[in-house]
Amino acid sequence: MLSVQKLHKAEYSPIADLITYRALPTRSVEYVDPFLFLNHHGPQVYRPDNRGLPFGPHPHRGMETVTFILEGDISHKDSSGHESVITAGGVQWMTAGRGLIHAEVSSDQFKREGGPLEVLQLWLNLPARLKMTEPFYQGLQKAEIPKLELDGGRVTVDLIAGDWDGQKAAFSSHIGIQLNTIYFRPGGQLTLRIPSDHNIFFYVIRGEIDANGRVVPALHLAEFNHDGEELDLASKQESILLFGHARPLDEPVVAQGPFVMNTEQEIREAYEDYRRGTFGSWH
Repeated sequence: MLSVQKLHKAEYSPIADLITYRALPTRSVEYVDPFLFLNHHGPQVYRPDNRGLPFGPHPHRGMETVTFILEGDISHKDSSGHESVITAGGVQWMTAGRGLIHAEVSSDQFKREGGPLEVLQLWLNLPARLKMTEPFYQGLQKAEIPKLELDGGRVTVDLIAGDWDGQKAAFSSHIGIQLNTIYFRPGGQLTLRIPSDHNIFFYVIRGEIDANGRVVPALHLAEFNHDGEELDLASKQESILLFGHARPLDEPVVAQGPFVMNTEQEIREAYEDYRRGTFGSWH
């Protein structure tokens, strides 16, 4: 049975008027290879005639972003020509690769009408061989994401990446990451088997979840030992878990601002390329 090594509480780190809890990195955990960064925005309610999300045009290179819209929406635009508005229950997957510029803001309708908002963004590392891959973006609405009903309907699994008992997920990962949003109703139980050489990503968004006898409360990241393969999960209340696992890349990680590379020199090159306009133009 896998055991919890340590619980890491997400740190309150607001961005302007946006409530934000940062689960990775914090003072107690840097990253869980290849999971690099997690910001949990909200939950909060925006008034009508608001400014919405503050993430205007900015560059990325060397990593992927996966954005989960629990409530509200996100209007995405990038320098590769992609545009979309993804609403509650939807997910965005973006591979920055060699470089692009994107903006993640609220739709005109949300800014006009207001409403509840809760969004999580997870950064995934890319291996050195894929740092300069072609950029990619796909946004899917709630109805386009495959789901599994388990434990008599008390557990619902959104299949974000990887596969689950042979069922293919919504997105393809470059490095074989398994990624799911798991919804527990009161009394919901689930048993998982995780390859012993994989790192587990386990963040409780709402409620609390018992993981092999250790209770993990909301806004906590659980770090696991590599001492087994079985993970028994249970919740006595409505809970939401962001769950993933993957084989670690075991490569140097040099992150600065919006760039994640393997060396300081590559970071300098990223800034230089961005200044020279090689990330594409913003219209």
